[in-house]
Order: sequence, then structure tokens, then C-alpha cells
Amino acid sequence: MKNLNLSISRTLFFIRIGFVAALLFSFVSCGSSSSGDNVSTNDAASSASNNGAGNTGSSAGNTSNTQKIKFLSATDGVSGYELWKTDGTLTGTALVKDINIGGDSYPQGFVEFKGERYFQANDGINGIELWKTDGTADGTTLVKKINTTGGSSSPANFTVLNDMLYFKANDGVNGYELWKTDGSSSGTMMVKNINPIAGADSLSYSYDDFTVFNGAIYFAADDGTDGIELWKTDGTPAGTVMVKNINTAAGASSNPAEFTEFKGALYFRADDGVNGDELWKTDGTEVGTVLVKDINTIGPEPGASSIPGGFKVFNGVLYFAANDGVHAQGVELWKTDGTADGTVMVKDINIHGDGSYPANLTVFNGALYFRANDGVTGPELWKTDGTVTGTVLVKDIFSGPGSGSWPSDFTELNGVLYFQANDGASPAELWKTDGTPEGTVLVTAIKNSIGKDAAPAFFKVFNNALFFTARDGVNGREFWKTDGTADGTQLLKDICPGSCDGPQSYSGMN
Repeated sequence: MKNLNLSISRTLFFIRIGFVAALLFSFVSCGSSSSGDNVSTNDAASSASNNGAGNTGSSAGNTSNTQKIKFLSATDGVSGYELWKTDGTLTGTALVKDINIGGDSYPQGFVEFKGERYFQANDGINGIELWKTDGTADGTTLVKKINTTGGSSSPANFTVLNDMLYFKANDGVNGYELWKTDGSSSGTMMVKNINPIAGADSLSYSYDDFTVFNGAIYFAADDGTDGIELWKTDGTPAGTVMVKNINTAAGASSNPAEFTEFKGALYFRADDGVNGDELWKTDGTEVGTVLVKDINTIGPEPGASSIPGGFKVFNGVLYFAANDGVHAQGVELWKTDGTADGTVMVKDINIHGDGSYPANLTVFNGALYFRANDGVTGPELWKTDGTVTGTVLVKDIFSGPGSGSWPSDFTELNGVLYFQANDGASPAELWKTDGTPEGTVLVTAIKNSIGKDAAPAFFKVFNNALFFTARDGVNGREFWKTDGTADGTQLLKDICPGSCDGPQSYSGMN
């Protein structure tokens, strides 16, 4: 019963994770310093020459090495879902290479490493394997065919540490295990077979975050004996070890997840089998891996869980959502200074017998913004300064009892916070806020058809503009950009002419 409740709670609590995984295309900047995300949001100057890049009529020749480039998966209706790049201009948005001729390569998981972008793709011959690109057709190549048994290695969780790129992959013999590469075929190898059972996976879980902390990568893994527990690696077999067996019951797992660095420690949630899924922290040692606080102590059964998540550091404090089980408060906004006494609820936003389910925690303009449901207005835009009185509704965008605008995808550009919201008149459109009710306004209705929505999503900032995908009712889901004004919100390029969708219909880790 506990596992069922935990599963249901996770599904409700982290519904946005599933939503993000279903968003509409992947970017990564050329020259990005990102080292842990499957989808990078960092920008840096491009180091690619871009000479000889393949295209479908859109020239990329004017893309200089001082411009910022992002890569995405898209289809022009001819080549299938393939590798594209954009500098944010019409002519600079072009096909890099048709990796799977006559099919779809579905490139995804882009990460910058040694001046190139690494990703997974399927060329129709080798299966889903590790690829890299310098932004040109000739420079887009298979790094290594890891799975030589006729299947795919499906590399993922790309993370940079100490001049090496780490990831999980399945070689067809050892199951999903920890791998690394220096960018060459001969330098691509398994770090350690953590689960030595033939064909068994140590890293087959959707929540196995790879997080760099204190000179090592931390992740969840199953060694076949202790269940899914907290591990770390320095890139060597001897240095790939379990940090602590948090749940010591036979055949049980603590399922550590949502690793977030804060005050010199790594915070996460885990289930020790006694206190339920609660807030933990580690300094990288067994003795230093401890429960911060058992937040939910009075649930309907022993070991009830608060399931903390959505961690965000703001003003020297770690904020998150959790359920303490008290007075039917449900999931509310919490904060911690790293101590048990300093782990407290910020405010019971929904006092009507259910949780407010705060989500999308985002730091902006000296406050923490998020979506929450107070039980009256429905899911709307909120902000907090960390105090009870300073935790307030910014604006009831979709007015009316229990309606809710469901704001999401908060992204800052030039001192303004942009997001998607539904005001009832223009469903799922582009909005912005300066943090005041009067400054929270619709940017423009991209799709004017009554009852239809543009569903702008997957916002990324680069080259001093906000880029996203949206539907205008004519061109399908395509690549858009905005400067924050109605006139400056424009279709960047109709990648797939007509009503078909250009940017890939899924991205990142599924």
C-alpha cells in the first residue's frame, strides 16, 4: 500500500517532469559550459566554423564563430526528424545533416563537450548510439557503436567531469551501466559494471539524476544486492562506489532522486524504509549521509512520506514542496537551512483541506515565483520572499472560482518573467510579469481561433530574445521568438511548410 501511495504521490507531485519530457524540441548552445543537463540552457560563443553544413534551402553560411548557436531536432517534411541548428535568424536556421536518410534519427540529449555537441541518434544502421557534431555535415559523426549485439545502446544522462563525458549506455551484454568518453571511439568505454548479474541494469531508471558535486558524479544505481541506492564516481572503477545503503531492508531501495547542491552538501529525497520518502543530505561520505528531517510523521500508515521535491535555492535557503500530513494541508511550500529545526513550512497556501501543490519554483527579481492553488482561484501565479505575509498571489489570471490559468515554463529575459498561461479567453498563450498584478499581462494571442491555444513551450533565451515553439493555427507547431512585445513576437521559420510540426514532438529523456 505504501509503494502504491508513493507512486501516486510522485505522479501527482512531479507531473511537470512528465510534461517537460513531452515538450517539443531540444536545444544546446554551441560552446556551452553545461555539464549535467540533457537539455542545456546556457549560452556561449560558437566555436563551429559552419562551413559545408547541409541545409534545405536555408543558408547557414552567414553564421560566424562569434554568434550563439543552438541545436534542435526537427523535420522539414522531407528529411524526417534530423539535426538542425539555429542562430535565431531565418537564414541561420538550417538542417545540419540528414543522419538517417529516408527515416528519422531523432537526435536528442544535446550537451557541449570539448567544443562539440554530443547527443544520441539513430542512423538506421547502428541503432540509437553516441554521436557528435561541430555544426557541419562532415563534422557530424558516430562516436562509437557501443552495442554490437544488434540492438541500441541508447546513451543518455550526459554529464561532463574532469575533461571526460559520462553517460549511461547498454552494450547488449552488461545492461545499462556507467560509461565515459574522451570523444574518440577508442576512448569510449564502460567505467564499471555496477550490477554484475549478466544483462542486468544498474542504471535503467527515469530518476537516475547524474549530478556533479565535490569532484564526483552522484547518481542512483542498483548493484543487484542493495537495491537502488546513492552512488558516486570519480571516473575510475575503484572510485565508483555506493555512498550509503540508505534502505537496508532486504531487497529494498531508497530511490534517491532530485539531487541539489546547497551549503556544501548535496540534498535529495530518499526512503530509508522507516521514515518514508523524506529530505536527506550528503557530504559524500557514509557517515555524512543523513536524514535532514522526517517531515511527515503522522500519515495514514507507518513510514508516511512527505516526498519533498522541486528544490530551488533562494536567498541562502533551500525551498521545495512537501506534504507533512498535518491538518490535511497536503503538498505545500517548505524551506530548509539544512537543519531539522530550520526545516519548516513557509505557508499553508490552501487552507481548504487540500494541498496547493507549488511547482515551477523560479527565482526572479528578488522573489521566488511559482504556481500554486489556494483552493479558491485555482492554479495561479504566486511569489514569496520566504515569509508567511510575503507569500502572495501575484494575479488571478483566469478569474472565477477554481478555474486556474496553470502558469508554467517561467523564463526571465531582460528583467521580465515570461510564461505560458490560460486566461480563459486566450487559452495557453504567452504571458509576462514584472511581479505586479498590473504588470502581469498577455504578450499576444498567437493563435486567435476561438477555443484553440498556441501552447507556447520550451522557452529558451539566447541572442537577447526568447525562443519557443507554438502553434498559430496555420503553420503547425513551429519555432517562434519574442522581444516581449506583440509586434516583436514572430514566427522564426516555418521549418515544416504547411500544417505539419517542424520541431521534434518529444525531447530529452523519456
